Amino acid sequence: MTTNDRDLRVDFAGELFTVTPPQRFSVGRQGDLELDDNPFLHRRFVEITHSGDHWWVDNVGSRLSLSLTDGHGLMRAVLGPSARMPIVFPRVVLSFAAGPTAYELYLMTTVAGFAPSHHPASYSSGDTTVGPERFTPAQRVLMLALAEPVLRRVGSGSSKIPASADAAKRLGWSITRFNRKLDNVCDKLSAAGVAGLRGTSSGQATNRRVALVEYAVSTLLVRAADLPMLDIEYRANTQHDEPRESQPAGEDR
Repeated sequence: MTTNDRDLRVDFAGELFTVTPPQRFSVGRQGDLELDDNPFLHRRFVEITHSGDHWWVDNVGSRLSLSLTDGHGLMRAVLGPSARMPIVFPRVVLSFAAGPTAYELYLMTTVAGFAPSHHPASYSSGDTTVGPERFTPAQRVLMLALAEPVLRRVGSGSSKIPASADAAKRLGWSITRFNRKLDNVCDKLSAAGVAGLRGTSSGQATNRRVALVEYAVSTLLVRAADLPMLDIEYRANTQHDEPRESQPAGEDR
C-alpha cells in the first residue's frame, strides 16, 4: 500500500485538507482546521492520527462531545471527552456543536475496512415482537418533515430539527393538524415501548421531536429516498386557498 493510498481527506465546507501518515490533523480554535471565532470551542478539540491500519479520531477536549456517522446514516457513535475511535468506513461525517454553532466535517479514506449494509428483516416462528402499528401516509410524512434536515445532511444534530410550526408549513398543514398527528404518532410509539415521546411543557415537546427523529431515522422508518413525498404532500395541500383538514376516517390512528 502506497503512502497516497493511506491519505485521509478532510472536507470542511468545501475547504479540503489531505493528511498523510505520520501527520496529525487537529481541529479547534488553534489547530490545522482553525475555528478561532467561537469562544465555546476548545483550543484543541479533535485530533486525528494514523496508527496501525486505521485513522483514529480522538476527542481531546474536556467538555464537548462529537459524533461520527457513516456516510449512509445507518450507524452513529458519540465520543465524549478522552474517547477515541477508529475510522472504519470509507466516508464518515464528524459533527459537533459548540455554543450555538454546529459543525460538520467529512472524512474520506481508502484504508477503512468495512462498509455499512442494510439487510431486510427476517422472520421466524415464535412470539410476536411488540412494536408499533403501521403508520398512515400522513404520519409518515410528518416524521419525514421533522427528519428532513437529518436525512439531507448525514450527521446533522438535533439543533437542525425544525420547530412544529416550520414542519407544518413544509407540509402545507395547519399547526393544529400537525400537533394532532404528532400526538398520535408519539402515542403509538410510546405504546410500543419507545421512550421519550410524551411531553407537556415546551422543553419536553422539543425533546420528544428529537427522540422521534432519532428513532425514525435509526430504525429506517424514514429514509432519504422518501423525501420527495414532502413536495407531493405540500402541493396536494396548497393547491387550494386553505390546507386540507379532511381525511379518511381513522387516518389519525
